[in-house]
Amino acid sequence: MIHRTKKEKDYNKDKWIGIGGKFEENESPKECARREIFEETGLTVNSLEYRGIVTFVSEDSSGTYYELMHLFWSDDFDSTTPLPDCSEGDLEWVPISKMNDLPHWEGDEIFLDLIARRVPFFSLKLIYKDGVLINSKLE
Repeated sequence: MIHRTKKEKDYNKDKWIGIGGKFEENESPKECARREIFEETGLTVNSLEYRGIVTFVSEDSSGTYYELMHLFWSDDFDSTTPLPDCSEGDLEWVPISKMNDLPHWEGDEIFLDLIARRVPFFSLKLIYKDGVLINSKLE
């Protein structure tokens, strides 16, 4: 997990989130995940399991924002010890049982639980208004 503490203007400021980022040109979701994991953590992922997709809808005074997040699971990677410094925040291995004790987005509890229970591929829609989860729909 990454504790987002280092960027001044960060929508995720002070929250704990998973590793990820934006697509580069011509990347598939899996290629993007591998690259982002390596860039942020120094870990080389040997295999990735595509677990789900999350549609975020976020509304606030500046308008409505939509985002898709592809979720992957892996326990097959080459690690570096300790985790390197990251420009976006502090990296830390967090036991699954402790993740909900950390500051996070409320909707993250839904998909983190689904991943931890290794449920089949899922699609989840999370709707936020002014940073508060107001609705969720699991398919």
